[in-house]
Amino acid sequence: MKTDVDDSDSGIRSKSSHEDRTQTVMSEPSASSVGSGWTKVSCPCCVTEKVEPLVLVKLGERVRPETKRWLIRLIGAPQKDGGAALLAHPGEDASGDIILVSAPQCTLLRAAEELGLCKTYSNDNMEAFSYRNRHNFKNSDNMEKFLTLAERQYIVKYELDGLWAQRDLRIPGLPDSFTLQHRDNIWRKLGSAGVVQDMFPLHNQEKLKNLSEAWYSGNQLTQPLDMINEYFGSSISLYFSFLDWYTWSLLPPAILGLCITYFSGEVQTEMLESISGSGIQSKEEDLGPAVSGHMIQAVFSMLWSTVVMELWKRRSSSLSYRWGTLHLAERFAEPRPGFHGTLGVNPVTGCVEPLFPDWQRDLRMALLSVPVVGLFLGLVVLGMVCFYWGEAKMQQLHGEWDSLLSQTFLYLPSVLHIIYTNVLATFYKTVALSLTEYENHREQSAFENHLTAKVLVFTFFNYFAVLFHIAFFKRDVPMLRKRLASLLIVTQLVNQVTEVVIPFLVDKFISARTEKEDEPQEDKFRKQGAMPTFPGLFAEYIELLVQFGYLSLFSCVYPLTAVLLLINNLTEIRSDAYKICKLFRKPFCSPVANMGVWQTAFEVLSFVSVVSNCWLLLLSPQLQELFNEGGIRSTNILLLAVLVEHVLILIKLVLVVFIPDEPEWIRKKKEHIEYTSMQALKQQKLVAEESR
Repeated sequence: MKTDVDDSDSGIRSKSSHEDRTQTVMSEPSASSVGSGWTKVSCPCCVTEKVEPLVLVKLGERVRPETKRWLIRLIGAPQKDGGAALLAHPGEDASGDIILVSAPQCTLLRAAEELGLCKTYSNDNMEAFSYRNRHNFKNSDNMEKFLTLAERQYIVKYELDGLWAQRDLRIPGLPDSFTLQHRDNIWRKLGSAGVVQDMFPLHNQEKLKNLSEAWYSGNQLTQPLDMINEYFGSSISLYFSFLDWYTWSLLPPAILGLCITYFSGEVQTEMLESISGSGIQSKEEDLGPAVSGHMIQAVFSMLWSTVVMELWKRRSSSLSYRWGTLHLAERFAEPRPGFHGTLGVNPVTGCVEPLFPDWQRDLRMALLSVPVVGLFLGLVVLGMVCFYWGEAKMQQLHGEWDSLLSQTFLYLPSVLHIIYTNVLATFYKTVALSLTEYENHREQSAFENHLTAKVLVFTFFNYFAVLFHIAFFKRDVPMLRKRLASLLIVTQLVNQVTEVVIPFLVDKFISARTEKEDEPQEDKFRKQGAMPTFPGLFAEYIELLVQFGYLSLFSCVYPLTAVLLLINNLTEIRSDAYKICKLFRKPFCSPVANMGVWQTAFEVLSFVSVVSNCWLLLLSPQLQELFNEGGIRSTNILLLAVLVEHVLILIKLVLVVFIPDEPEWIRKKKEHIEYTSMQALKQQKLVAEESR
């Protein structure tokens, strides 16, 4: 299939290739049967004998051959002619429903510069990549070494998503109602017209096998983070790095919790009471020596949460430097594909593009998003009221029956409420996505930030509202302990089933019937498309955030919290790795420098833990008895608690200041990258002025 043709219907013209050389597919098991037929390139340095399929585009069932040919020409046409400057292959033939897409060297290199990726310079330092200076970067002539597989696949998606119609275009084979208007996003319009049904990156089976053996198949205690970054991208590798860091950081609080439980008979009694469901404690039992252990646990949790997050930021910056994402470009890019509005001139960039007034977006948020989010928060409150009603009924039933069965029923309200909150959270995520889409944000980062903010507000309220209400309003420490034990135990059981048992069954009865060696390569590609779409890292980060909240906010009333979380996360690492490698399609992953808004959420919880733990210590019966014996009035007790809270917050702030977010060598490297980027920009402007 050639792209050096004129198509009056498409309005796309590709210049003839400098060399009329047929490009063949990379001779490896994952692409050996596809054969020749790739579109040609217009740059001599991009002509290769091997092409690796990176992305598969799935077309609709009723797409006509002329539409497919037009789309292949669009993908292969130069960017100045309105194309994506990529390589396209029709699959089996022109009438098939798939298109394989790859990327030539120059397109990859220009996109790497536009994205702001850093690569290894000739002096072995990481520098912001410059296309004009590409020959001074190591391996810049070998894309498999220069860019990771995840980066190459993301660049293909980046270029396809960035296709905008340069003028009104008629799509061959489609009715006139689907005509592309000037500045329409082509890829989004093709999706709404049913031409492009799906798009996903392809697995490289050899690399996937090597990664699996180094990741979850053996008995390794460490994760192959560089291999994860190369195959899945920096966003997923940063998540697994944080999961690994957070899991091993649970060791100190877990050891402390075990010591407090082992050496304190009072804490052992509390653990048994929380498991049995009995919330009845005598005053004498509460006045045991275990209060000192709870105090140690509370202070330790407050300081531990700060130290862990500050040290993680240092680790994150080191990893992002190593992976070349520390200095990603802040660019005035094209609008995201889902953005729409009235065509006009952007006052910042001077480009013709859809415009949408900020006041309309704010109005949509005020009149729709805020009320809907408020409605779901009201549903959380309704669930909490029903939980309290159920607790009272079960306590009454247990008092009347006083049997093993009625004691078991004491857990029923907590279990039902946990199920309710999880179902509500799942439904809310879909609603939050629709609301954020309706708000019509121009930048992808703004879209993701507003979506994450909605989910975080609901998550915090949904998972912690009952616990805060029990602690701050009911002031019932035994009930809080029982509720926390219910959450931890039920959550661990549910997680083990969903994270371990279900993947095992899928692997045994479903995955075993996947690929056959002798089947056509196109069928293998289609089987990848039949796998479920990777749901993203939202649920994984939410799970870790809730864990972090349980531990930092309330672990002083249940010292074994860290022990249960540690046990869960040791299996979580391997089960998450297995799921992303075997049970889902390979996802597209954009380059990221850190966890973004999730990191902020963890830090906010860390500071909220000071208020929570100080209040819980204030409810300690022994401290209450000491205050009563000393004749201290409630007002003075509250002032003392506020003073202790401010002292602890000050200590946390001192820790934040004395533990820099970046190591000194990273800070100097970052400043050097910024300096060289500025010098390169000056040189580019100077050359442009001289050329005039």
